[in-house]
Amino acid sequence: MGSASFHRWHPRLLEAALALHDNRLDVAERLLKPHLKEDPFDARAIRMLAELAWRIGRLHDAEHLLRRALEVAPGFTAARAQLALVLGRMGRPSEALPLLDALFEADGEDISHRNLKAATLARLGDFEDAISLYESVIERAPNQPKVWMSYGHMLKTVGRQADAIAAYRRAIALSPRLGEAWFSLSNLKTVKFDASDVAAMEATLADEALVEEDRFHLEFALGKAMHDAGLAKRAFGHFERGNALRRKGQPYRRQDMSGAVDQAIATFTAEALAERPGGCDAPDPIFIVGMPRAGSTLVEQILASHSLVEGTSELPDLPALARRAPGYPGSALLLSGEERTSIGREYLQRVSVQRRTERPFFIDKLPNNWLYVPFIQLVLPNARIIDARRHPLGCCFSNFRQHFARGQAFTYDLADVGSYYRDYVRLMAHVDALLPGKVHRVIYERMVDDTEAQVRALLAHCGLEFEQACLDFHQTDRAVRTASSEQVRQPIYRDATEEWRAYESFLDPLKEALGDVLEAYPEAPGFNQINGLDI
Repeated sequence: MGSASFHRWHPRLLEAALALHDNRLDVAERLLKPHLKEDPFDARAIRMLAELAWRIGRLHDAEHLLRRALEVAPGFTAARAQLALVLGRMGRPSEALPLLDALFEADGEDISHRNLKAATLARLGDFEDAISLYESVIERAPNQPKVWMSYGHMLKTVGRQADAIAAYRRAIALSPRLGEAWFSLSNLKTVKFDASDVAAMEATLADEALVEEDRFHLEFALGKAMHDAGLAKRAFGHFERGNALRRKGQPYRRQDMSGAVDQAIATFTAEALAERPGGCDAPDPIFIVGMPRAGSTLVEQILASHSLVEGTSELPDLPALARRAPGYPGSALLLSGEERTSIGREYLQRVSVQRRTERPFFIDKLPNNWLYVPFIQLVLPNARIIDARRHPLGCCFSNFRQHFARGQAFTYDLADVGSYYRDYVRLMAHVDALLPGKVHRVIYERMVDDTEAQVRALLAHCGLEFEQACLDFHQTDRAVRTASSEQVRQPIYRDATEEWRAYESFLDPLKEALGDVLEAYPEAPGFNQINGLDI
């Protein structure tokens, strides 16, 4: 081990540990930085600084610090476990797995190691192995509510809904204040809370000592309960309070996204793309982009029901590759043809860890990839791109009703989500002008009204022959990780297309932010008008 790594605790380090425990991050930072100047080889202090970086969302800094801690103290299991956790959250679970294998070799009976490995296997798509590991944890420690909850998540993913409900109920029985378990039940979409459930949640919510994380989860769950009961005003109140709490922890600046879209439109011109042919010519990927809650999981399920297409997940790799060089989007135009080809091949290699079949095509269903469609054209010009689009009020309000674990901070305010939708529409309109026919748009309401015609058009765009299984998509047995997992295991239904109407009186901030995008739907407003350009 490194020099002073595990000597007697320095009083300043003890105080920093207490500050981290109490979430006084500014105090912990003021203590840790001078301590590390005095003793740069204190692995415990390095790991604690990494924990601080992790909590404020600076994952790359956390990774760097944890690797440094392991250089100083190679046997530091807490740092190794935390590095595996960080890598998993960064979308690099394949790098986390060897770290966890080393932890298992050292102490395979440690429950926390088993729990973390199960979560990592789930990120890699090894759901059955993850379920087996969770079951082994539960066998050893049957009274851990968060383990039961994670187990429920895996059961939900593979379609074992009754077992998932039982697991969530078990978590609630062990910890009635665990808001995330209540929310997880509501997030199945098909579960209806009864009067005793509502009373229990309301009693818990009334406790002023309830921590914010449990509180906002309960607000979203109660919003769903009131929505199901047809009590729109009460439901909206819960959604509004849950979103306000969530927004405190995930601030969002709509002008940043608008600026990013402005830059993309100015950078990716017809001339810029024409001057940069080539890239990796593999036709394997089918990207489904657009807004969350716009029907992308439905489109994925339809395509993944085809014998030549594999459904994977919402993969983080493309944005990571696009932004690896500083200065995106300008940096994308500085890439040589060989570099663009190499990036396309690297993308395929990175996502290969998610592949489970030999089917020639696979789906990357990260909705936020709409911002990177021009980059896809540069590095994977033969990829198919599907834009899943839904009525602006229905889509945006569905996002406002949905609590996302991470990555969708724009959804916690009606004006923010409306602005985001508008930015998405104007960039996709720019792409349509640059690359006519490149993007196939699936309008959710049209899919509901005339499913067969829309499915046939979707398959034709992807160069696929029609197969009946794509119409019978709800019978396809596959893992689905998103919030729509249970909905796509049912035949297509119309109800969701009109749900927003009960809340229309509350949606003025959303309508204002959407502007003429709302009036023009399902088309985009005039291209000159929405982009402020003369083309």
